[in-house]
Amino acid sequence: QVHFVESGGGLVQPGGSLRLSCAASVSSFPNTVMGWYRQAPGNERELVARASSGGSIGYAVSVKGRFTVSRDNAKNTMYLQMNSLKPEDTAVYYCNTLPHVDAYWGQGTQVTVSS
Repeated sequence: QVHFVESGGGLVQPGGSLRLSCAASVSSFPNTVMGWYRQAPGNERELVARASSGGSIGYAVSVKGRFTVSRDNAKNTMYLQMNSLKPEDTAVYYCNTLPHVDAYWGQGTQVTVSS
């Protein structure tokens, strides 16, 4: 059974940093393309970063240069280092496969950027 657990969110001031973690209970994790997604109030969920096991990485334009995605396949864990945070980064952040599977959405972790 596939299960993702996100953690590391919180309240941070503009310009601050946070590091999110995604713990995956999926045996094929090393071979699975993963994505970080976010959903702000009133908005649709959007993909912000992706990472394949082979090292292919991509970012949404809105976060490129500020966010860094990485993964530790030995620990079945993916990370999202978020720097220079802006109020518009406020959202619930989720991890999922890419393409996503609706049944795999977890609870997410809330990130709030506010002074």
